[in-house]
Amino acid sequence: MTHRTNTAPAAWSELDAVEPLAPHEFEQIRQLAYRTFGLDLKSGKEELVSARLRRLVRSGGFRSFQAYCRHVLEDTTGAALALMIDALATNHTAFMREPDHFDFLRQKVLPALASRSSVEIWSAACSTGEEVWTLACILNEALPNRNIRLVATDISNKALRFAERGSYPAERCQGMAPAWLSRYFTLEAGTPKSYRISPAIRAQASFHRINLVEPLSWQKQFPVIFCRNVMIYFDRQTQERVVRQLAACLEPGGYLFVGHAESLTRVSHALEYVKPAVYRKPEKRESKWTRS
Repeated sequence: MTHRTNTAPAAWSELDAVEPLAPHEFEQIRQLAYRTFGLDLKSGKEELVSARLRRLVRSGGFRSFQAYCRHVLEDTTGAALALMIDALATNHTAFMREPDHFDFLRQKVLPALASRSSVEIWSAACSTGEEVWTLACILNEALPNRNIRLVATDISNKALRFAERGSYPAERCQGMAPAWLSRYFTLEAGTPKSYRISPAIRAQASFHRINLVEPLSWQKQFPVIFCRNVMIYFDRQTQERVVRQLAACLEPGGYLFVGHAESLTRVSHALEYVKPAVYRKPEKRESKWTRS
């Protein structure tokens, strides 16, 4: 009789003692991610989840993803969940990303705000900050001598720390106009070359951790909200809940900018379609919820 021995696959046993991600473990993580921050991990994302969480599993001394997931659930401080969110959240962005949004903001929206002494805009999924500082440059150019305020939020603590530093390698600043880099950034010495947002512009932004799928703790209303390229990770039910909250935070007549891959066509909402990825809150508060 031949005896078979169960040996771990070389691909993982030689690197660490963490067992490969099993289907039931992926499902457990998928449900936890959806329940806590709305991330809809579809089938086929197993390799991505394994790659992004393996370091946390290994550094925590866990032999399996199931043991790690149990730890996240039992951690009453929320620190383990925050680290998991940081690992799973996608923080891809760029200066002047989807530039037609900024053209519309400059040409159509800001002129109507020119009579205000103070203008406050919310970047609801600010990621690593490029959107925030792009908005800061545009607002300071279009509305000089105004009190400019930018509220920047994200679910990822890691992304928020990067955004708050406001320092970017030169290659990440290629989309910015040279005049803006000269006026609103300072060139930092050292190699590689990098640019840091100037203190005066930095003072115009405040950063806060917010989970958009949870009830918001503030009652603020803004004339403009940017919430781009985050709802693509939510299912329709979550999208609807998030859009409803964002709409409540818009002034009547205020504008919501979403990503170009994020049509609200199949989502119930109370906003008027303006152009692709731009919506406006009706002036009349009594507007009924409709399907756009």
